[in-house]
Amino acid sequence: MSTEKGNLSINSENIFPIIKKWLYSDHDIFYRELVSNGCDAVTKLKKLALIGEFEEAEGEQYRIDVSVNQEEKTITVTDNGIGMTADEVKEYINQIAFSGAEDFLKKYKDKASEDQIIGHFGLGFYSSFMVAHRVTISTLSYKKDAKPVFWSSDEGMEFEMSEGDKTDRGTTITLYLNEDSYEFSNEYRAREVLNKYCSFMPVPIYLKNENAPAPENKEGEEDKKEEEKPLNNTTPLWNKHPNDCTEEEYKEFYRTVFHDYREPLFYIHLNMDYPFNLKGILYFPKINLEYESLEGVIKLYSNQVFIADNIKEVIPEFLMLLKGVIDCPDLPLNVSRSALQNDGFVKKISDYITKKVADKLSGMFKTDRENYEKYWDDIAPFIKYGCIKDQKFKEKIRDYCLFKDLNGKYLSLSEYIKEQGFPVEEKSGDASDGKTEDGVERVEGEVVSDDGSEDNKEEKEPEKNKIYYVTDEKQQSQYVNMFKNQGLNAVILTHNIDQPFIQQIEQDNDKLAFLRIDADISDSLKSDGSEKEIKDDEETLAKLFRKVLGKDKLEVKAQFLKDASVSSVITLSEESRRMSDMMKMYSMSGVGEDDMFGGGETLTLNLSNPLVKFLLEHKKGRKVEIICEQLYDLAMLSHKPLSPEAMTKFVSRSNEIMEMISK
Repeated sequence: MSTEKGNLSINSENIFPIIKKWLYSDHDIFYRELVSNGCDAVTKLKKLALIGEFEEAEGEQYRIDVSVNQEEKTITVTDNGIGMTADEVKEYINQIAFSGAEDFLKKYKDKASEDQIIGHFGLGFYSSFMVAHRVTISTLSYKKDAKPVFWSSDEGMEFEMSEGDKTDRGTTITLYLNEDSYEFSNEYRAREVLNKYCSFMPVPIYLKNENAPAPENKEGEEDKKEEEKPLNNTTPLWNKHPNDCTEEEYKEFYRTVFHDYREPLFYIHLNMDYPFNLKGILYFPKINLEYESLEGVIKLYSNQVFIADNIKEVIPEFLMLLKGVIDCPDLPLNVSRSALQNDGFVKKISDYITKKVADKLSGMFKTDRENYEKYWDDIAPFIKYGCIKDQKFKEKIRDYCLFKDLNGKYLSLSEYIKEQGFPVEEKSGDASDGKTEDGVERVEGEVVSDDGSEDNKEEKEPEKNKIYYVTDEKQQSQYVNMFKNQGLNAVILTHNIDQPFIQQIEQDNDKLAFLRIDADISDSLKSDGSEKEIKDDEETLAKLFRKVLGKDKLEVKAQFLKDASVSSVITLSEESRRMSDMMKMYSMSGVGEDDMFGGGETLTLNLSNPLVKFLLEHKKGRKVEIICEQLYDLAMLSHKPLSPEAMTKFVSRSNEIMEMISK
């Protein structure tokens, strides 16, 4: 053929600078685009062989070869796929944004469908000009009597095309790198990028360093040719049917992809063909909550080509805490494949993934309760976060959320309520009208007039069933022991996500109220005592402690507690504590707990305790002052850490008390 020159046909004015500089945010993505094009060329040829339009040679081995030459600053990508004729080069290369893949699909859409074509936009090839000042193509079509074609372009604006000298079917693209992109001709950098984008592409990919020295054979040894190994896995685990995958394969895949030495708790294999094509594997990782943030990795693929990590439109926000891969060829990607176009279809994918996770968890609760409880502490943050962020997920999973009690037993909310024996009041009429999701009856109070009529009705605040909880078993051990000694129970909620989670439960069920174990003194912890006696003693003790401690606003209460060994406890109303926690969460500096609530805490003194009795009998003296200060600090220590200054005084005072005892 004669040499032909011309300008590249660009459908929109000045589109090429946009493609070159701004279409792709990461310049290393050219590797993905060129290798994807090579995979497309192979896939097309395999389709043609399948329908009898191409006869494969016996033992045909399809492959992509990537060669780097750091001395010459070049990269070559070679495939043995369909190749191109001169007319096809004019159509698919010279006319930017005309997609050969899309054209091929239209032509053969009813004849073969086993494999997918990756490219859709026809822009991938031109990503090479982000890193190269010159690009050449040497290609030979599979068609009989086809002539080889050589194409070259400097800076991507003008091309030169002539008959080439390629003798084997396929296409070789050579990039002559520009000065600021030499790094991509380094073998280790190339391997890194190929592993990032091409680890699971459907055609074997081989990397060669043309500058690497030939291996030396020791004297007397025969020449040994090391077996070539592709750097990618052409049949990723997610493409297999779940029944064909072993437990060890799932674990090995997890270790390989996420480089996590710890085994995942369990996994969910996604496999859907209708109404859209989606495959994938989601892993629930084991997380050390003390040292790690709740941040997972969901790798998104399209036809085994890596697209991005954690695309929020596809992956529900709360599931981004997981680790996994999702492959969805139907994703409506933009031209750079780096983001999604707006499409209601994406929401359906997200809903499907959410449903599959909920189904897996509910199935484990019903059929494998033992393991479900074993995993609960690790998976609880995922599930609770999901309940807060996703209404549909909450509706599916709320009955399977567990609460660990003081005895280490795991119970659902309805199971805990039943075990606590909370009263369920009957309501006239259809009882189902007042049911909440946990089985507790909602009852609205009625006020009946003096004449017995029910004409005068008004709603009153329903009496709430209190669920006590512990946030720090060590810090709140005094309260825990008091509860255990009286046969009472509480649930353990130690994670930051628990506060918004229980608030949501309270919003959904106005018969329930969660109170931290140090929020008040439960009636079950008190013993009987004369109201007048308690009131008089309370006033006496309040005056004494306010004077000794110098706290004029200190709230003091006196109670007869069943456990006489407990001298004093600090309580803080649930409302005040939650407000304080919220202020801390939003880092409202300059506003301390004392500033907001005047201290907020209530010092409760046990009238059954010998030390408290001593104070009532001896209201003056050095011992009285020391006992008051010590009882306050002991109560505060069980409530929260002392300030450095208070702790210093507490230690000094403790030493003084021991000296007094020893004399």
